[in-house]
Amino acid sequence: MAGTPLARAEHFIWLTARVLEQRRFAYHFLGADAEPVEAALSAYLNADGGYGHALDPDLRGPVSQPLHTAHALRVLDSIGRCGGLRVERICRYFTDVATEDGALPAIHPSQRGYPSAPFIPVVDDPPSELLATGPVVGLLHRNQVWHAWLFRATDFCWAAVDALEKSHPYEIEAAVAFLDGVPDRSRAEAAADRLGRLVREQRLVVLDPGRQDSYPVAPGYAPGERHFPYDFARLPGSLARRWFTDEEMERSLDHLASEQQRDGGWPIRWREWAPGTALESRPIVSIEALRTLRAHGRALR
Repeated sequence: MAGTPLARAEHFIWLTARVLEQRRFAYHFLGADAEPVEAALSAYLNADGGYGHALDPDLRGPVSQPLHTAHALRVLDSIGRCGGLRVERICRYFTDVATEDGALPAIHPSQRGYPSAPFIPVVDDPPSELLATGPVVGLLHRNQVWHAWLFRATDFCWAAVDALEKSHPYEIEAAVAFLDGVPDRSRAEAAADRLGRLVREQRLVVLDPGRQDSYPVAPGYAPGERHFPYDFARLPGSLARRWFTDEEMERSLDHLASEQQRDGGWPIRWREWAPGTALESRPIVSIEALRTLRAHGRALR
C-alpha cells in the first residue's frame, strides 16, 4: 500500500476499527472534535459507573471491569475530558471493587461466565495488582483528581513500587505510569532511577532491535512478546526516558515505525486467543504507535 504512514494507517482504521477507534483516530490525526469520542465511549458505560462490553477486547461480556474502566480513563485523558462528574462516577466504581488495601484487581469475579483471555484468570478472591492500579492512580493524579479512594490506592502503589525486585515488563510499565503522575516528584524520580537499573540488569527491554532474539521473553508471555524503550517512555517527558541513551531510543523508534504492516496497521505482540479480539486490538495498538512516534518527533505525513 503506497502513501505516508498516516495515510496507510487511516485506510486501516476505516477498514477494520470499531466506531470508538475511528472517532479517536479522527480526533488525534484529522482535527475532529472530542465530543464524538466521548459519545462513542459512553456506549460502554454501565449503571455502576464502570465500563464493560469488551472495551478492552481481551475481556468479553457486558459487566464492568477495572481493566475496561482504566481503558476508558485513558481515552478520556487523551481528549482532555478526565474530570467532572464522569470521573467522580468512575472513582466510586473503583471504590466499590477495590481490595481491602485500596488497590484494584485485574479482574473482578463478576467476569465469571463470560469469555476472557486465558492469560487473565478469573478468581473469587482476586489479589491487589500494581498492574491494574498504578496507571489509574498516576493518571488521576496527573489530572488533579481528588477522591477518598485515591489516597489508599496511592499508598498501595508506593508500597508495591518500593517492593519491586524481580519483575516483568508490564508491571514496570504500570509502575512508570504511576510515577509519571504522582505528586511527590523527588520520591518518584528516585524510585524511577532504581527501576531503570532493574530493567537493564534483568534485561527486560530490547536495546538492540536487530538482536531481539537474544533477549529473554518473560515467563507467561507469548513468543516474541518483548518490550522496547518506547513501551516504557511513550512520551519524551516520562521518567523512563532517562533510562535510555538517545541512540537506544532512536533505534527503538525506528523499529516501531518499521512494524507498520502492509495493511497499514500495527501488530499485537501478546497472545491471540480469539480472532475477533485480535481484530479489535490492532486499531488500538496502531493509534498508540502513531501517537508515540509523533510525540517523539517522527514525521507521519
